[in-house]
Amino acid sequence: MLQWAYPWFAVLLLTPILMRWWPPYRAGDPVLRAPMAERLHRLSGGRNKQQQAPRTRWFQQMVYCLAWAALVAAIARPQWLEEPISQTQPKRDLLLAIDLSGSMATEDFTDEAGQTVDRLTAVKQVMGNFLQGRESERVGLIVFGTAPFVQMPFSEDLEVVQTMLNETEVAMAGPRTMLGDAIGLAITVFERSELDQHLMIVLTDGNDTGSLVPPQRAAELAAERGITIFTVGVGDPAQVGEAPLDEVALRRLAQTTGGRLFLATDQQQLAAVYDELGRLNPVEVERLSYRPRVDLFHWPLAISVLLLLTFHGWPALMSLLHRQHPKVADQEVA
Repeated sequence: MLQWAYPWFAVLLLTPILMRWWPPYRAGDPVLRAPMAERLHRLSGGRNKQQQAPRTRWFQQMVYCLAWAALVAAIARPQWLEEPISQTQPKRDLLLAIDLSGSMATEDFTDEAGQTVDRLTAVKQVMGNFLQGRESERVGLIVFGTAPFVQMPFSEDLEVVQTMLNETEVAMAGPRTMLGDAIGLAITVFERSELDQHLMIVLTDGNDTGSLVPPQRAAELAAERGITIFTVGVGDPAQVGEAPLDEVALRRLAQTTGGRLFLATDQQQLAAVYDELGRLNPVEVERLSYRPRVDLFHWPLAISVLLLLTFHGWPALMSLLHRQHPKVADQEVA
């Protein structure tokens, strides 16, 4: 679609009409004094007291008007609007905190093939389907054990997030479960985020075993900064490592930030938990649409210049050829 960036410049099209009715300039006093002026006046019979402005031919006027119209069109800056291009931009950051303590090696989950796998393997298998539903959302990854670590900063490349999760191993961050310190690290990570909405999913199979910041206090600090935490307890609560899974503490921690607690004792329940999380927290994106503009002002500008050069340049060229090669020029004219 064609549009004009400065359509108000179209009023300049009236300039030739206004100039046609504008009176020509005439000096009050003679500019040149010559002794023979009176004699020339008598010889001419006194017919031309004042020199008249030469009249332009209709063809010349038409060329000037077309050149002026093309120049005004170039000043108005014509643009061609191309098809709209839509772009999605995430409105929030999602941070996954995965427990890598020694108890995550407990083999009490059954995969789709019917084989018994450890808890971390089950988490990796289910997390792939969950991440597929997080398209157009930035996802980060924290792993924690005796100490928390940022495994993957926020990224829209979910395949890389899945790869970084698959490279994790049980106890690679230490055998203990420092849940409070993991939430504290998450607060620091979210402080670097440019987005306003922050969501955190904590997956653990044990209770906190001595964080520098108690988990409940860390949750309160997270709530003050607008971070919502969902906790997911995995495995049999009666058979976890250093300390039994404290459902009451995890539920209170999640509710403090406006989240919920989910429990999963097998892979099917774990998959159902992530499906529920996907429904409770759909991907929030902001769609930006814009239409590229292609400037076309050079076309009318070229037409204006071409008209003037052709109208004035061709006679000048023929006159030059006539002076240099009068016979050749006469033959060409003939």
